[in-house]
Amino acid sequence: MRICVDFGSTFTKAALVDLDRGRIVASASHRTTIPAADGSGDILEGYDACLAQLVDADPRAADAEALACSSAGGGLRIAVVGNEELVTAEAGRRVALSSGGKVVDVIAAAGLPDGAPEDGPYRALGQTTRPDVVLLTGGTDGGNAEVIVRAARDLVEAGWRGPVVVAGNVEAQAEVAAVLAGLPHVLADNVVPRIGVLAPDSARAAIREMFLSHVIGGKHLSGRADPATGAGHQFTAMVRGATPDVVLTGVELLARGLDAERPGVGDVVVVDVGGATTDVHSVVEVDPEDGSVDASGLAREVVATTPVTRTVEGDLGMRWSAVTTVAEAGLADLEDAAARRQQDPSYLPDSDAEADADEAIARAAVGLALRRHAGRSRVVVSPEGRVVERTGKDLREVALMVGSGGVLRNGRPGVADRVLAGSLGAHLEGGWQLPERPRVVVDADYVLAAAGLLAGQHPDAAYRLAMRVLDPLAG
Repeated sequence: MRICVDFGSTFTKAALVDLDRGRIVASASHRTTIPAADGSGDILEGYDACLAQLVDADPRAADAEALACSSAGGGLRIAVVGNEELVTAEAGRRVALSSGGKVVDVIAAAGLPDGAPEDGPYRALGQTTRPDVVLLTGGTDGGNAEVIVRAARDLVEAGWRGPVVVAGNVEAQAEVAAVLAGLPHVLADNVVPRIGVLAPDSARAAIREMFLSHVIGGKHLSGRADPATGAGHQFTAMVRGATPDVVLTGVELLARGLDAERPGVGDVVVVDVGGATTDVHSVVEVDPEDGSVDASGLAREVVATTPVTRTVEGDLGMRWSAVTTVAEAGLADLEDAAARRQQDPSYLPDSDAEADADEAIARAAVGLALRRHAGRSRVVVSPEGRVVERTGKDLREVALMVGSGGVLRNGRPGVADRVLAGSLGAHLEGGWQLPERPRVVVDADYVLAAAGLLAGQHPDAAYRLAMRVLDPLAG
């Protein structure tokens, strides 16, 4: 048995998983208990309430090891520094998003004027944007090393003292590491080893390492000692990663499976509507015949579209971000409802009218988030005549769409169809390349986060758990 926990921005969810059967045998939830400004309270108080519910349902929960992911306390905030805005800085932004982070700043170092770094954008990192981690990229392998070295030096001189993940020109790593010697830093493989290639895996692992070793404890969400050792902190011992990163691992498992005997479902899109953000995860294998790659397999784009992609929309959500969601969607009639939800993030609808408002906010968040994640097509005139030009990620042939989030899991019958209306189907206005004829399911038991938590140590149980998205009652 294992307990899988997600400390969310609004609610803490916990599930007791039977590893032998690969299924959830009990679930619980409680409002996330963020400590007050004076330091009173503890995030584990919400977990204690969940644990009590699980034990009531199944006494085996009392002795089960707990694994957790967290987006509480603002989640993982990442600033990206790269050479050029459209190349390594953009590559870094995509990698940061796929690592479970919210990108709070992107700095193109090559475009900065010479001068005192304390007067430039690096100063904002410590004063306004306040990231948890800086992802430092720049240069292809063997290419320009000057900019990434100067960026590292400017970071230090501007007063940055937080963690840094270095994922640029590998030939500059030794010099960059020397500059960052007084800061916590990790060296990863280059995210853009050559033009047309995006290699996120090493940097994702390094960001996860920084989140676990330096970020999660630094948020001071809990002061409770680890009961197993009597030292350290129970909360940090439980956490295995940022929630979006863990969920993306579960989505990859659902899409790709483990092996020939345990296959995945193929291309999939997951949209997760949360209280503070709306996340979209997609695993869509790139077709070498679709014109997005050349004969050698390299992307025609300077920064390649990767099969595994995640975007996080920090202005789209059901509670903390309700006001900005309705403003972005132009829903003036929902302004009062959105304000009430922002003021009371634990609010639950108590009438059909309020449930209608919740669904309308969710529909706006989903529609905007999917369009920001996907590519689009347009007709252009070329020397060969009128042709269709496609950019970004093409989701039209995706066969499975998974909805997640409390509004979908706990809503009225048919909520998924109503919330996704306007975001699925062929010939959508604007040329958006959104799924045309997908099967739509809801992750009603929140299994993808649990599958992501278990994937490393218990892959078979994680696989069977992920497949329950398709049929929660199977087995």
